[in-house]
Amino acid sequence: MAVDRIGTGTRMSRAVIHNGTAYFCGQVPKDETVGMKGQTETVLEKIEDLLAEVGSDKKNILSVTIYVNNMAEFSAMNEVWDSWVEPGFAPARACVEAQMARPELKVEMSVIAAITA
Repeated sequence: MAVDRIGTGTRMSRAVIHNGTAYFCGQVPKDETVGMKGQTETVLEKIEDLLAEVGSDKKNILSVTIYVNNMAEFSAMNEVWDSWVEPGFAPARACVEAQMARPELKVEMSVIAAITA
């Protein structure tokens, strides 16, 4: 079976598609100057855009790994997450505290989704 890559660079691809499943690289905020809620919102926007690009949507997310820079902001991230996830379509999920690539980053998400188109 073919492996398709989207946005391939030297270090990584934005998405890798194999056997009807899309694997996304970690998505970071569009705007690093806002707080946890704002950063979470823009990460989710980027995820929705990638899902559409590969022929899927948020109802088809299988798994998400969420990295936050400080668990003290876990509830702020969850507030945005909970309002974004479609009722009855919550994916498998893990959330861990991690040191980010840049100190301004508060959240990063890595997604695996089924492709429906």
